[in-house]
Amino acid sequence: MRLEQLDRVAILRLEAGRANVMNAATLGKLDDLLEELSQDLPGALVVTGQGPHFSGGLDLSGLMGEDRHAMADFLKTFGAVMTRLFLFPRPVVAAINGHAIAGGCVLAMQADRRLMAEGDARIGLNEVQIGVGLPTVVTETVRCQVPPQSLFPICLEGHLFTPPGAQAVGLVDALAPPERLIPQALALAQKLADIPSLAYQQVKQSLRRPVVDQIERFQEDDLYTWLDTWFSPDARTRIEKVLQRLAAKT
Repeated sequence: MRLEQLDRVAILRLEAGRANVMNAATLGKLDDLLEELSQDLPGALVVTGQGPHFSGGLDLSGLMGEDRHAMADFLKTFGAVMTRLFLFPRPVVAAINGHAIAGGCVLAMQADRRLMAEGDARIGLNEVQIGVGLPTVVTETVRCQVPPQSLFPICLEGHLFTPPGAQAVGLVDALAPPERLIPQALALAQKLADIPSLAYQQVKQSLRRPVVDQIERFQEDDLYTWLDTWFSPDARTRIEKVLQRLAAKT
């Protein structure tokens, strides 16, 4: 994971193995980079991945062995880092270069605007399909980013969308040819950076602070109900099957 600076725009590149999955170490690094950016705010921020993945979501293989206490700590950390990006005071553009699955989709949804590369990649919140729930930090940030009619297919049916399908339901704002994704994301970030920064920050905070207040109101009770789904026998079986399929592809 690294930062680059191009003119007024910072680029945060997710580099955490083949699929950019998230574990405690990668979340810690992401939090450190956001702290670094907060000390010297850029005009705007672009977040992107590498290779065929934006992010494959949570590190399922690494997290399956954790006990309930450790998973509770992990989910709290995940929520805190996602919220930090959600409230980042400058414009944030997600340049979704490839698959953005589950937690990877959550990460993209914290941005102000989302561009996705055309092609075969998929994006979505498929947690319900493997028997795992969605914590409040996910449902509330998604709720404020997509049309109400899209919440059912995205959250309750757990579809993984093609780029055109993702644009149709509001998961992404625009599509770009793969070779044009970063240039277009940078151009959009530069345009947003032209908006007076203090005014942008005030309006963004005003729009998003009530969302975070709602997350904070329910996150403690919600944490335990989410843990019940993560440790359910059905979810354990389904996650193991997912891991077996992934292992067969490598």
